Amino acid sequence: MRILAIGPRAYLGDIYLALQREGHEVRVHAEDPPGDRAFGGLIDTVPDWRAELDWVGRDGIVFFERIERGAVQDALRAQGYRVVGGSAFGDRLEGERDFGQAVLREAGLAIAESHPFEHPALALEWLGRNPGRYVLKHDEVGRNTFVGDHPEGLDLAFMLRRAGEGRVLLMERIEGVEVGVGAYFDGTAFLRPACIDFEHKRFFPGEMGEMTGEMGTLASYEGAEPLFAATLDRVAPRLAAAGHVGYVNLNLMVNERGVWPLEFTCRFGNPGFAVLAALQADGWGDLMARMAMPREPRRFATTPGWSVAIVLTVPPFPDHRATAEPSEDPPVFFLRPPEGAEQDSYHFVDMRREDGQLLGRRRSGHLMIVTGTGPTIEAAQAAARARAGNVVAPELRWRSDIGDRFLGGERERLRALGWLP
Repeated sequence: MRILAIGPRAYLGDIYLALQREGHEVRVHAEDPPGDRAFGGLIDTVPDWRAELDWVGRDGIVFFERIERGAVQDALRAQGYRVVGGSAFGDRLEGERDFGQAVLREAGLAIAESHPFEHPALALEWLGRNPGRYVLKHDEVGRNTFVGDHPEGLDLAFMLRRAGEGRVLLMERIEGVEVGVGAYFDGTAFLRPACIDFEHKRFFPGEMGEMTGEMGTLASYEGAEPLFAATLDRVAPRLAAAGHVGYVNLNLMVNERGVWPLEFTCRFGNPGFAVLAALQADGWGDLMARMAMPREPRRFATTPGWSVAIVLTVPPFPDHRATAEPSEDPPVFFLRPPEGAEQDSYHFVDMRREDGQLLGRRRSGHLMIVTGTGPTIEAAQAAARARAGNVVAPELRWRSDIGDRFLGGERERLRALGWLP
């Protein structure tokens, strides 16, 4: 199968390498300048994706990495191309947080108190009149969430003063178990099974330190159905009306008062793509074909049990240093170089290769994701940690406790509330 992939920096290059290993023909267009791209020396790119439409044809697949390209995807579908990634509607669900909350409310879900503002200064003024603990979310993709701890919001006020421009949302801080449910949508319905996932966003073990994009995830394709049916599946009619094709995830907070949807992700997330890839038995090519060319049964093969993903980083992560020089990129080594199927457990993110040497990009410090699977969480943890220990790089850091929070009480709490078997 021919696949034409389009993204800003080719950050999902690991998926493209996996597709090539599966035997598919893949061409990649990276929108950013060559010096800003990931996977240099690992993946060749084409200069103009539109010039490749005749090559991919209407029997291949056009794949978009990011949101904010939904209208382009909708137009290509109208021309008969098979497109996987999202839709203009999906762009709004993720990018306009107050719109996403309104869609959830219309679907009959309970919504946490939230207040959208066109500028952080307006949010700061409102906070002065309504002190309390809130969560700060940005409409701009890529900006980290801030969870306020001070009872009068003084820490949040500091963050708002340095937030720059752009729309923000202040959301009521709700205590509970944070959990995600996700599934692939084929333009008409969700493929089954849905997944359940538990993100670990703090930089340090024990949920300490600053918020990052994510430091690791625990996931399974078993046990998601009750939460999925009660939340994300209710949005299926709206997704179908929009012709959405791609992955959709809904982040939730669950407590004794109920289930509270927080936010949508309407793209292949990172490290979400990696933690799920470890459980998808027939690979990315099969899954993309099922989304782009719907057929019954709407079910794909998965591996039972659990998957653990661990993010491996070096400084300046989670910060970003745009002025980093190529000479600062750290070398990355394997104690035992992965071969064959073992390669599928090492997912590069911001890496390149020069003269045969793997290098991490100093600008982000976001090297790779390693995954481990097993019939139990403990087995998946052990496999993931062993692979993390197989990687050597100067100043390498990773969290060794991915999944511990779930084992330490979250699982039993969700069971007691009737959401897990």
